[in-house]
Amino acid sequence: MTNTQPSAEGVPADAMRRLAELQPGKPGSIFTSDLTVNEFLLVREAGFKPIGLVLGSSIYHVGIQIGRWGKNQELETLSQAMYHARELAMTRMEAEAAALGADGIVGVRLTVEAREFGNDVAEFIAIGTAVKADAPPPGGGSWRNNKNQPFTSDLSGQDFWTLIRAGYAPLGMVMGTCVYHIAHQKMGAVFSNLGKNVEIEQFTQALYDARELAMARMQAEAEALHAEGVVGVQLNAHNHRWGGHTTEFFSIGTAVRPLRADHEIERPTMVLSLDG
Repeated sequence: MTNTQPSAEGVPADAMRRLAELQPGKPGSIFTSDLTVNEFLLVREAGFKPIGLVLGSSIYHVGIQIGRWGKNQELETLSQAMYHARELAMTRMEAEAAALGADGIVGVRLTVEAREFGNDVAEFIAIGTAVKADAPPPGGGSWRNNKNQPFTSDLSGQDFWTLIRAGYAPLGMVMGTCVYHIAHQKMGAVFSNLGKNVEIEQFTQALYDARELAMARMQAEAEALHAEGVVGVQLNAHNHRWGGHTTEFFSIGTAVRPLRADHEIERPTMVLSLDG
């Protein structure tokens, strides 16, 4: 398989020095993690050792694209900008994990924060805990995905433990985005709807189309990873700085694969409360 490790381009020298001090097995080396105590214990129970907190950042200028006042349409330039900025942050986080020799990253948070540098400037941040497996997967092979990159997952430590116990492994976080301009109503339509309970069909169709584009792009990323499915999907809407008629629809989840073809999901254990 061709090695397609994430490039360390954009990762500062100070970060690489910090990561060098976190190398597992190095005398005096410690791990860092943003997992809670319960998450940490469950990740260890699942057979993974936290080795370091990893992050990626991209401060990105998001340009302007004007949509036609009366037309529903995707603003493709803005969609591409929002996707590329997140991808830069994710790739740099993965590069830090690869520098540690990690098998994956758990508890990933991917956020967007406005900065004071300007109304059209935002910082895209990816952060999570790099982990290394105690043993190969039950079905053999590697915990890394088919691109030979450390897996990424935004599942909590509890959900990660449950996933592994059920015989599945994460492949990577997959996402889809769509920045969409929603047409303004014509004045005649506004007046004709006054005092009525009525669906505004062009608004419905616009939001439906935008969400479908985001979902389809997320699914395409999962297919490229040869995933069986995507769990923990979130579908969010963000206005950012664009105002009410331009919205970003963003879908994200964790692509998963079965660890072995003949695996069986454990039956849940019944727990009876003794409180009253």
